Amino acid sequence: MLCKEIIQVIEATYPRNAALDFDNVGLLAGRSEKEVNRVYLALDATDEIITRAVEAGADMLVTHHPLIFSPLKKVTDEDFVSRRVMRLIQNDISYYAMHTNYDVLGMAELAEKILDIRDTQVLDVTGADGEREEGIGRIGRLEREMSLEECCVYVKHKLNLGSIKVFGDMNRRVRTLAVSPGSGKSAIKPAIQKGADVLVTGDIGHHDGIDAVEQGLAVIDAGHYGTEYIFIDDMKRFFAEKLPGLEVETAPVIHPFQVI
Repeated sequence: MLCKEIIQVIEATYPRNAALDFDNVGLLAGRSEKEVNRVYLALDATDEIITRAVEAGADMLVTHHPLIFSPLKKVTDEDFVSRRVMRLIQNDISYYAMHTNYDVLGMAELAEKILDIRDTQVLDVTGADGEREEGIGRIGRLEREMSLEECCVYVKHKLNLGSIKVFGDMNRRVRTLAVSPGSGKSAIKPAIQKGADVLVTGDIGHHDGIDAVEQGLAVIDAGHYGTEYIFIDDMKRFFAEKLPGLEVETAPVIHPFQVI
């Protein structure tokens, strides 16, 4: 199957026009006419991931985060991003990224299901498909009220995490939960506006966290990777359903930092 044919299947469900304006999604390196037998799935196109894709004999690499985000003025071996692009092209691997289009049309609903929140609505609306709102994140109700400490344990279990960071009173009772996978600073305001008791997200800084608590919102920082690695298995299922003849290999779940 040609790379461009695989892209057509992906974009029938996750069209590029659903991505936010700042984003860079689609085929970012390589040949659209490339014959693809094996796809490698990962969250990021790091040196290690590209090595794994090459060793796996992949014809196409699909990631969530775009390797090329800011414009490149040159492609040489003097810059680490350029070196990765060169290596992909040298190994004839077509490289495709699906970022905020997947966040809007896949990640939000997936996170909602994993955390088992009910009566949900879009947290941060970015558009609409007919009468249905679309956007980043979800907000809904937990099956039962629990303490923030219990909620932390619940989130760790659901996302299979070894550790999280939390801002808020651990004895506080929570029921309405918002989730915004990835970097969630911008999710704090809509979570407060929509009455969330707790927000599950990643990349929350000191001031963002304490300011959220001052406004009545507890925050569970489960990590950028910790809230988004779910993309890998979800896209593996997608390919198995839509393109069952395609070989798909996935990157192992390796968190990018350790808590000691």
